[in-house]
Amino acid sequence: MCCGYTLLRDPHYNKGLAFTEKERDAHYLRGLLPPAILTQELQEKKLVQNLRQYEVPLHRYIAMMDLQERNEGLFYKLLIDNVEELLPVVYTPTVGEACQKYGSIFRHPQGLYISLREKGKILEVLKNWPERGIQVIVVTDGERILGLGDLGCQGMGIPVGKLSLYTALGGVPPSACLPITIDVGTNNEKLLNDEFYIGIKQKRATGQEYAELLEEFMTAVKQNYGEKVLVQFEDFANHNAFELLSKYSKTHLVFNDDIQGTASVVLAGLISSLKLLGGQLADHTFLFLGAGEAGTGIAELIALEISKKTNAPLEETRKKVWLVDSKGLIVKSRIGSLQHFKKPWAHDHEPIKELVDAVKAIKPTVLIGTSGVGKTFTREVVETMASLNEKPLILALSNPTSQSECTAEEAYAWTKGRAIFASGSPFDPVEYEKKLLVPGQANNAYIFPGFGLGLIMAGAIRVHDDMLLAASEALAAQVTQENYDKGMIYPPFTNIRKISANIAAKVAAKVYELGLASNLPRPKYLVKYAESCMYSPLYRSYR
Repeated sequence: MCCGYTLLRDPHYNKGLAFTEKERDAHYLRGLLPPAILTQELQEKKLVQNLRQYEVPLHRYIAMMDLQERNEGLFYKLLIDNVEELLPVVYTPTVGEACQKYGSIFRHPQGLYISLREKGKILEVLKNWPERGIQVIVVTDGERILGLGDLGCQGMGIPVGKLSLYTALGGVPPSACLPITIDVGTNNEKLLNDEFYIGIKQKRATGQEYAELLEEFMTAVKQNYGEKVLVQFEDFANHNAFELLSKYSKTHLVFNDDIQGTASVVLAGLISSLKLLGGQLADHTFLFLGAGEAGTGIAELIALEISKKTNAPLEETRKKVWLVDSKGLIVKSRIGSLQHFKKPWAHDHEPIKELVDAVKAIKPTVLIGTSGVGKTFTREVVETMASLNEKPLILALSNPTSQSECTAEEAYAWTKGRAIFASGSPFDPVEYEKKLLVPGQANNAYIFPGFGLGLIMAGAIRVHDDMLLAASEALAAQVTQENYDKGMIYPPFTNIRKISANIAAKVAAKVYELGLASNLPRPKYLVKYAESCMYSPLYRSYR
């Protein structure tokens, strides 16, 4: 522990007015703080009151980021204790606006910035980061931030936000988390002309130049942090996302949250909704609007889960899933012009242009939106779903709220209160004919923190699809009868640390089972072990 002035400026150790009389003497803090001594609880109470006075969500976001830079323990205690209220502030939807304005609100650099200028020196750049024991890296290149498009270097808000959830919800220590933005330029004209833009002002590098930078980055990460560091790809554009995942999943511990995290959380909702819909997963028909990384990722995991449960081959179970993209239903006759990740979903059927006609022809029991385009589940589409199904399951997953395919209120009103509804961004409960209906939020934050913790606990060296299925089943198992009675297919976020510990245990068990674990021997009680690994934000006493 160093001198008092430095101590107050170190977010890892600073406790503000919570330093006791004894600590103030021992660490040269006398006179550097007002005489009052406040407990961490009282500090938290004051902050909650302050945050609630802000009318503008972005101001809340800035206040939270300032707190994180000042007093880490208090930041995480606040986030853990008020998770339902503060999750939309540090993550979707507010983080999207923060990224759009990142240049203007930029105060204090967080994470590492690796740009084209660092080519050939990436290993040195990683060594500039003060923490050595990194276990999770979240990295973006800012090309497809939520539904907001190319935000270049300003996408840093996403890895920073994700990692604060790794700590708050999954208990991964903040010192083990590293946010990284890879800046290869931006095609966003507005940013290129913005005098406050914080990235390099050039069009995006592509092709070989891009691939070489990423290759150097992935090699350096492994060299510096070893085989077991988890690299989570975040908000890369489709063409790069699929390629990076398939390329590096053979050599590194990698996970793409948009493809795999989304798929796992949606599959969990589908498994838990069977309690309300009846039948097995194999009895249902799924129709997607949107065939990008989220849509095809979810589709593949659904087909995989049905295949595991029924022993039917994957080629067969994929036929339960239909996708509509911007050109209409994906069918066999279009196969020549389809991107490779859409080809498995081209089934035998005549071409259909409009979503509503696809609903009429395919007669899905489940409608899933991953299009990134708002208001696409029109009244006619939703009413058609209601005419075909006693309880239509409608998942409007696009973020942020403005891009949601329909609102909770519309889904309930147009189905006369019969819909089971979940969305990507949060919606308030809706009262329909004196009954309170609570929409679910298919938020990746249910999955990735616990998933990452499970990989770290077991010392996993690769990610396998079976681990994603284990995470989905573990999350679905946490939904109680009381939740179902309100129409919920996800458990409330208030118990998220318990949920994460259960997911981590199931994921770790699968890692051991597949022989991909390096932390041996396997702990006997994995849930207990997961809880014991979790970071606690409570202040420590300094002697």
